[in-house]
Amino acid sequence: MNLIQETKFIMNKYNIVANKGYGQNFLIDESTVNTIVSKANVCKEDLIIEIGPGLGTLTSLLLNTAGKVICVELDSRMIKILTERFSLYKNFELINNDILKVNLKKLINCNSNFKNVKVVANLPYYITTPIIMKLLEDKLDLKSITVMVQKEVAARLAEKPGGKETGSITYSINYYTNPKIILDVSKDCFIPSPKVDSSVLQLEVLDKPKIEVENEQLFFKIIKSAFIQKRKTLINSLSNSGIEKKEIIENILKELQIDTKVRAEQLTLNDFGNISDKLNHIKNCL
Repeated sequence: MNLIQETKFIMNKYNIVANKGYGQNFLIDESTVNTIVSKANVCKEDLIIEIGPGLGTLTSLLLNTAGKVICVELDSRMIKILTERFSLYKNFELINNDILKVNLKKLINCNSNFKNVKVVANLPYYITTPIIMKLLEDKLDLKSITVMVQKEVAARLAEKPGGKETGSITYSINYYTNPKIILDVSKDCFIPSPKVDSSVLQLEVLDKPKIEVENEQLFFKIIKSAFIQKRKTLINSLSNSGIEKKEIIENILKELQIDTKVRAEQLTLNDFGNISDKLNHIKNCL
């Protein structure tokens, strides 16, 4: 039985239809599944956290290659399927909850006997960014994150700051990780077929952020504010969002020898870091 037949069999057996509200599209391409697990370098020393396992297509291969797989699934319909399908696996754990509500730090600490912790998942498109940012902002002890996401989203996440696909999240991703796209996946590789193609994104999580900033909260606030009105100059974007007065921002840019007409997407990670530190000094002196 191939993967397409197996998927249809499970869907018919449990009378399952993909839930659009959960962004469900079931992967039916065996080559893609194998590549994801292979590129994630899954081995018996790994604890794998899989988000949104669905019918268990990816889970099946992960259980045979990893030390342990913890699946976090929101859709209660899938719990019965996953429980019955993998009941004989001693390295399988299932949590019926929203990943954004799960205390992942505690979960990882309770499984500290594994050398590496990796996230491997086919993420729901509608909630991709919040999930990835939770994984990074919670400063979890992760080795890597290998996830399937919408192709255009992957392009933004994997872009280098200053590139043509740059968005505010580009800087966050590059602050915490080394990102790369490892595979493009056609929409025909899913049941039901989504409207867009996908990409598998891999984030190598750094031991420490790529740059040092004095005030991380201010650093990210500046980046977010800069991209709210990305067609405007950086000075206008930051002043309009209440970060600081125009004159002060202009003086900072001149001091750093940055063009005062620069737009957010033209700046490097270091540029934003330097602007943030300068502004932090000013605020601390007030």
